[in-house]
Amino acid sequence: MADYFTLSPFEFFVQHTRTRFPFRYGIASMTEVPHLFVRTRVTAGNQSSFGLTSEGLPPKWFTKNPTTTFEEDLPEMLEVIGHAARLGEQIAHAPISFFDFWRELYRQQTHWAKSRKLAPLLANLGVALVERAVLDGLCRVAGQPLHQMIAASRLGLRLGEVYPELGDAQPRDLLPATPLESCFVRHTIGLGDALSPADIPADERVDDGLPQDLESSIRAYDLRYFKVKLFADAERDVARLRELNNLLERETGGDYFVTLDGNENFQNFAAFREFWQQASADATLRSLWQRIIVVEQPVHRDHALSDEAGTALGAWPERPPLIIDESDGELGDLPRALSLGYAGTSHKNCKGIVKGMANACRLEKLRRAGQRVVLTGEDLCNLGPVALLQDLALMALLGIEHVERNGHHYFRGLSLWPDDWQAGVVSAHNDVYAGHAQGFACLQIHEGRLNLASINAAPFGLEPLLDCSRFAPLPLATEN
Repeated sequence: MADYFTLSPFEFFVQHTRTRFPFRYGIASMTEVPHLFVRTRVTAGNQSSFGLTSEGLPPKWFTKNPTTTFEEDLPEMLEVIGHAARLGEQIAHAPISFFDFWRELYRQQTHWAKSRKLAPLLANLGVALVERAVLDGLCRVAGQPLHQMIAASRLGLRLGEVYPELGDAQPRDLLPATPLESCFVRHTIGLGDALSPADIPADERVDDGLPQDLESSIRAYDLRYFKVKLFADAERDVARLRELNNLLERETGGDYFVTLDGNENFQNFAAFREFWQQASADATLRSLWQRIIVVEQPVHRDHALSDEAGTALGAWPERPPLIIDESDGELGDLPRALSLGYAGTSHKNCKGIVKGMANACRLEKLRRAGQRVVLTGEDLCNLGPVALLQDLALMALLGIEHVERNGHHYFRGLSLWPDDWQAGVVSAHNDVYAGHAQGFACLQIHEGRLNLASINAAPFGLEPLLDCSRFAPLPLATEN
């Protein structure tokens, strides 16, 4: 039976964070990013607990509009989050189940966003943060980890109301019987990332106890999965891929796998197909090309789900497995992508929890029917402890065996956070974090893997309920 709950008003706190070195992705380069904490109190019956989540607010990912600055984009992002929170407070003024709460929140936020002509990906960031904070509180009140809440149907999920073809199926019917005990880290190789120590100019070298270039990262973590971002410039991409091919063969002995990220940079599928055929015919890239698992979002979100995209994919039967990422902004996007010839999508917590579980179940049903489909785990700069461990809890639940993780690479472990936070997280999750010799807590990656045992045992990935009220309060008042 589903648990019913009410909510107290949401609270927001922000901490500004700085990367170890600049990271370039798409049309933006990130050096500083505000990290937002979202908190509410969840009351179920005669018990209550705070529920907490967090998210970095990166420039340009949710809209990718080259005509605006991040300073112009951020207020809109905060307005979207504040609006969703106010809706959540209204919807849960009387006891309600988690699924009914999410369904009404999603409906009202979508209606409002369409009236404002806001991008679905941005609008649903607000839904995602609200549902995550509520889910954390529900798990804490129940005293059960997420996967047990799902197995016991305590969230009241009705998949058939998301995708009718799922009928009366429950997540436990289609998701793995138990969450994964570990997952591989898929290391992103950004457009400006150094491949070897020699690539780092002396004045840009970071001496902070952690590896900075790809070669050193492979040696430190024994990495085996990689995500390679593309410029959509054949000359530059092929030259860089040749370097990568040689480095990965040398450092891994050929024991590695790759995903390619088109980063929305290709003008259309004709341009991507031309690049793919050129690169796949290059003898110097043969070993790398044999290890490509999937290609992510090569075409801009404005065109990726168009009829023209479907025509182009239909005329390319030997195409590699393609997935959407930025184009997966609302519930209808995955079915549309599959009908056009894509193989699947990605899961990111910032795109939604219920949506991600429903997508995973829909793809699993297709897989059992013999269709070749893909669900990947992505999130470039997911920052620990809150956002990262909650995200990993979902990846474990969905059975995603290799996950894009670079937050530990672009940020210096948990050194951004107070000492008592670091100590508490290490104590509760010593299979995930440990103290570094230089005095800060850092992620533990062994043989390219993260251990998920303590994450699976925690309420929603994270055991200690961290006090974020020491950070700057952020009023997000908005008209509903």
